[in-house]
Amino acid sequence: MSKPVVLEDVTGGSAKATHLCVLVHGLWGNPSHMRNVAKALRDEYSEDELYILPAEKNRGNFTYDGIELGGERVCAEIEDKLRSIEEQGGKITKLSIAGYSLGGLVSRYAVGLLYAKGILDDLECMNFTTFASPHLGVRTPLKGWHNTVWNVLGARTLSMSGRQLFTIDKFRDTNRPLLAVLADPDSIFMSGLKKFKRRTLYTNIANDRSVVHYTSAITKHDPYTDLEKVNLNYLKGYEGVILDPDHPIALRPKLQQDTILTDYEALKKWVKGIPFMVTVGVLIPIGVVVFLANSAVQTVRSANRIKAHESGEAGLKIEQYRMPLRIKEIREEVEQAYEVLNSSQNQQYLAASDSEDDLAYDAEDRKLLKKERRMSTPGQPTLALTPDQFDMIENLDAAGWRKFPVHIQKHRHSHAAIVVRMDKESFADGWVVLKHFAGNEFLM
Repeated sequence: MSKPVVLEDVTGGSAKATHLCVLVHGLWGNPSHMRNVAKALRDEYSEDELYILPAEKNRGNFTYDGIELGGERVCAEIEDKLRSIEEQGGKITKLSIAGYSLGGLVSRYAVGLLYAKGILDDLECMNFTTFASPHLGVRTPLKGWHNTVWNVLGARTLSMSGRQLFTIDKFRDTNRPLLAVLADPDSIFMSGLKKFKRRTLYTNIANDRSVVHYTSAITKHDPYTDLEKVNLNYLKGYEGVILDPDHPIALRPKLQQDTILTDYEALKKWVKGIPFMVTVGVLIPIGVVVFLANSAVQTVRSANRIKAHESGEAGLKIEQYRMPLRIKEIREEVEQAYEVLNSSQNQQYLAASDSEDDLAYDAEDRKLLKKERRMSTPGQPTLALTPDQFDMIENLDAAGWRKFPVHIQKHRHSHAAIVVRMDKESFADGWVVLKHFAGNEFLM
């Protein structure tokens, strides 16, 4: 395996660079998580061509503070860097942003602020890219008491970020979840997002226990819940990893599905999974306890940081980032515990007819659910999403996205592998994704 990349060696740029690319990490993350994204870009573009800025001010436990605060911090960081480059004799004329996991949502918020402040008026907005980002939140599609217990409990383990990711918050005076406001077609956030020439997303189709496919792909369907039932069509030149976005799958004939695994093959597959099952059975209960205890501590600390941020004691002039919204270490164990908790719930689909769950919504939302039920088919069933999530899908899709399904096969932790978060040989599939992003998708 090659020598690990040092973040400082592949970021920054010279005074000649006119294109700034900002990299935003995810929940519990830090800038080094994006170092291989930076390396992939640097391998393609020199310091004289591209200035790479890894966002620094929202690292670690600060990501508990919510998408709003994270977006304000990233916006301020971009403004500071633009000023700094100009003071050193440079001039940035183009902007790109790439967000990983929660960083994709933080980036969307920051873009709205940049738009409202008029900063994007002086820049050519090139690429907006997300890797495994929960655009629709992290709420598991569930019905009945499972929904109440699981999604409400999960929302309360991550401070403000948790409430926003599970869409149980009320953002400012809108009386709506922040994610719904982020996708409002009349918001500063969508207006800013639409300024980019290219919007691209990479979405894991399997083994992402943090951000499942439907939310990172902005879709109400998940054809990858049982890979035994489909044939995967790969993108030419990226076989085995990136699917053809226009024709990603073909259903297998039923006879082929029924005979796909012999008894021996099924047994062999089960035996290979024993080490993982033992790990889950022994280590995860410990991790869950650590996760919940850490969540309680970090929620209190986060509340104190939010209070300081709102009062201006954190060093940011908050009034500059509050504008009208509508215009037209332990971390690995903690993260693993959260992922296993999240993946323990199987996705459910909309009922064929009205259900008692609908009573929680108003007449307009019930009408939307009825419409989605009519569009659901046995071959492509609709997930049990909320009315807000269905609206998000429609509004975000209207902006236009290039969507690339990714099949990480060499490691179970596809959420980390998609950006090669750690230097492991088993994360090799992630390098295929990053090379596609830097070499094929990234507009200069």
